[in-house]
Amino acid sequence: MTAFKAGSRADRITERARNEKWKNPPLRIEMLECINCDACLRHCPPQFGAIFNHGPDVVIVPELCSGCDKCLPACPVNCIYPFEDWQAKGSPVEWWDHAAGPDDPYL
Repeated sequence: MTAFKAGSRADRITERARNEKWKNPPLRIEMLECINCDACLRHCPPQFGAIFNHGPDVVIVPELCSGCDKCLPACPVNCIYPFEDWQAKGSPVEWWDHAAGPDDPYL
């Protein structure tokens, strides 16, 4: 069986798989610290498009996050952290409704 490369954002959304070449862990937002300013969302590069508003929360879909850290300096409260155990926890299914959906801010 050949490993899926998950090259483009569309590929990663379709396969719900992280690009295996990405060495940095994905990031996560600690919602107890987040002030919902959306600065991180505005700084996430569209080729990754990993950060979404999900109800009152702001979430990072780990399979779409390259760990590029562009969102870190944008966050005024420093509530974004490495998500080392993302594979064990996974992404809630409902987060994927935002990716490539009608409210996808990266399209």
